[in-house]
Amino acid sequence: MAKAIVLRQLTNSPKTRAELEEALAKRDCDPLVAKDVLDRLTEVGLVDDAAYAQMFVRSKQRRSGLAASALRRELRAKGVDPDTAGAAVDDVAPALEEERARELVRSRLKRLHGLDRAVQVRRLAGLLARKGYPSGMASKIIFDEIDQTAEHARD
Repeated sequence: MAKAIVLRQLTNSPKTRAELEEALAKRDCDPLVAKDVLDRLTEVGLVDDAAYAQMFVRSKQRRSGLAASALRRELRAKGVDPDTAGAAVDDVAPALEEERARELVRSRLKRLHGLDRAVQVRRLAGLLARKGYPSGMASKIIFDEIDQTAEHARD
């Protein structure tokens, strides 16, 4: 029964070992049986937190533009151990992270056209903060991108 529950969970989407343990616990599965099943599925490669973490980081970075700190936090919330989460997040190049932040700012700036500069800065800072970007990096990128827009170009 435990094996069927885990396989059904994995059919929908990849899961961490902790998420699968939680699903088994909700179904009142014996903890020893759950451990044995998860150990066996880890041996054959169906449960792999490291592979999950790498896939998660690539996906979230590309789709949502999350910074390393936010990615690390989300992986921890999914039950991935700190070392595995750190290793997956360390694969994100700082240059790629900065470029993704710039893309987010450029995209949002289009919708903020016509607003006061201070309002634009505040809203962009909030966006990058929610995505987990450090304030120093965010400030530099925001001011660089705002200064490049036609409405704020210096004569």
